[in-house]
Amino acid sequence: MNKWKRDAASLLDPYMEQNAFHVGRTCRDGFILVAVLWILGGLAVLAAIYTLYVVNAAISLEVNNDRIQADASVSGALELTAYYLGAVKSEERPTSGQFNFRAGDTNVAVRFLSESARIDLNSADKPLLAGLFRVLGADADSANSYAERVIGWRTSATNQNPDQDKEIAAYRNAGLTYNPREAPFANVQELWLVLGLPPALVERAMPFVTIFSGLPNINVMDAAPEVIAALPGMSPERLTEVLNQRAALSTDARPIMQMLGPAQSSAGAIGSNAMRVMVQVDLARGRRINAEAVILLLEDAPDPYRVLSWTDDFDG
Repeated sequence: MNKWKRDAASLLDPYMEQNAFHVGRTCRDGFILVAVLWILGGLAVLAAIYTLYVVNAAISLEVNNDRIQADASVSGALELTAYYLGAVKSEERPTSGQFNFRAGDTNVAVRFLSESARIDLNSADKPLLAGLFRVLGADADSANSYAERVIGWRTSATNQNPDQDKEIAAYRNAGLTYNPREAPFANVQELWLVLGLPPALVERAMPFVTIFSGLPNINVMDAAPEVIAALPGMSPERLTEVLNQRAALSTDARPIMQMLGPAQSSAGAIGSNAMRVMVQVDLARGRRINAEAVILLLEDAPDPYRVLSWTDDFDG
């Protein structure tokens, strides 16, 4: 019996060895297949990442190229504006105007306007400030209060002790974590910080205020209707007459000044050395970029002008 078992085992040994060989080979082949699949998957991920990188790099280069072209076009617009305005005597200098030029495949449209067309937050008196707030929707009492707060923001402290300063106390009592500047506005955006001014009112006021004019009055020849309407004693009827007369006599300010009546004290026809330059850049690929800068024209200086502010679509 034992001999039969040994004979049977000897007959099965070659088969078992062969089968074990096939099982081992199958395991090794399966491991290699899994490894290959992992490698292919990793390569696919790397390829996807590289493709994404290339696309993002192309987009970034395209955006940067647009910005470079736009910045160059705006700089050219400022140079040409300063050259044009600096070529004439200050008393003969136009307070507004426009022109176009082409730089390569880029079209550039330029419009400039004296900052005296806006109300200066640091120089305007209370009636003019209150008039603007009233025109923009505030009632008379609120408009006067808002104007007082603006003047309080820019006026030096009357008391050396902050605890006894009325303006500072008003901000603290309102729960604000900052004090009024009690110095001239450094930026029109500070208007958002003035105590009590509604945000919607501040937003509406932004296109009509400046800190660069340095003049207590406005230039009625260039000012927006809302600014002219803010003049003391200005009625809707008189405003309509002034605007009609201005359209008919765009270069003669004397008849218009006579029509203003008591509002003449806050009005004039003089431009400031600060000019707001609005630039529209049309790139060759069809993209349009808008920019706005304020420049200060200099006399008897190495440079003809200095940039006071600059904003464009890329800032958004």
